[in-house]
Amino acid sequence: MNADVIVIGAGIIGSACAHELARAGLDVLVLDARLGGATNAGMGHLVVMDDNPAELTLSHESLKLWHDWAPRMNADCAFTSCGTLWLASNDAEMAAAEEKKVRLQAHGVSCELLNAAALAAAEPMLHSSLAGALKVNGDSVVYAPSAARWLLTQAPRAIAFEQAEVTAIDGARVRLADGSWRSAGAVLLAAGMQATRFCPELPLRPKKGHLAITDRYPGTVHHQLVELGYISSAHHSDGTSVAFNVQPRPTGQLLIGSSRQFDTIDPAVEPAMLGRMLRRALDYLPALADLNTIRTWTGFRSATPDSIPIIGRHPQRDGLWLAVGHEGLGVTTAPATARLLAAQMTGAALPFDAEPYSAHRFQKTP
Repeated sequence: MNADVIVIGAGIIGSACAHELARAGLDVLVLDARLGGATNAGMGHLVVMDDNPAELTLSHESLKLWHDWAPRMNADCAFTSCGTLWLASNDAEMAAAEEKKVRLQAHGVSCELLNAAALAAAEPMLHSSLAGALKVNGDSVVYAPSAARWLLTQAPRAIAFEQAEVTAIDGARVRLADGSWRSAGAVLLAAGMQATRFCPELPLRPKKGHLAITDRYPGTVHHQLVELGYISSAHHSDGTSVAFNVQPRPTGQLLIGSSRQFDTIDPAVEPAMLGRMLRRALDYLPALADLNTIRTWTGFRSATPDSIPIIGRHPQRDGLWLAVGHEGLGVTTAPATARLLAAQMTGAALPFDAEPYSAHRFQKTP
């Protein structure tokens, strides 16, 4: 036996889980082929989302842990507590912002409403027609690839890492591309969309997204900016959608999103989709038209049918555990996912109810 647990995937979910398992005293081996998954492609927005209770619990608990980690993280992680402004374009959306504020404050999340004048003072570059915003104070950003590396190297117990491609999982054993095997007491699959190579029964679909980043323009934007319509857009189960989302990076660059497309696995940047996303951004931030975009790219989110991740034991395969299907919230929810999974695997007290994330919810009943 090589380890207590083998973790397949060194993205933000796998790295966070390895960190927590090592923290619980287990010997952990992480296997990753360095193919570059969603962690390398995403925005790194740490945001409390409240579309449903399970999402709210996972994201809120995670934000607490991110803020606990932040003072110990190195500069490469670029952790910045910039807050989020949920932008309202009209009175109806301001009413939605008020409802969102009530929900978040009921869970202890610090937030406040900004009227049009206060919003203009906070972000002068936004379109002057906006009605206001909900400011969520604790939301932050992080550079996820560096955060994943930090988690693997800063655990209280050494984590073994092997750059290798996994080709099969057999109970608590995994076969590598060179034909060799690694064994452990348990295997944790945290490989995003690659998980379906080993478990085609998992109800995961790829959701493609485009991103663009500008040259350096320090002081242009101060908060993460998201339109209130993003929530409904993010959870569409079919078709394509775009929503305004701009993130200020510590470098002074602006990271621009977001788009969502199902039923494609083509990683190419699509000019029509990118143009649609950028036009949406200009509706909210007209000054973007004068900025230089220096890079565009795509990535694939791993989505479940109900937009809630699968965290816990595989229902049919002994020795196999799952941490997959986090869609666009993998970076945000990695800490609480890891804390919950480590508790399940070690028999410790659960930090919150695990049932909403169980794979059993997708099993067909006779």
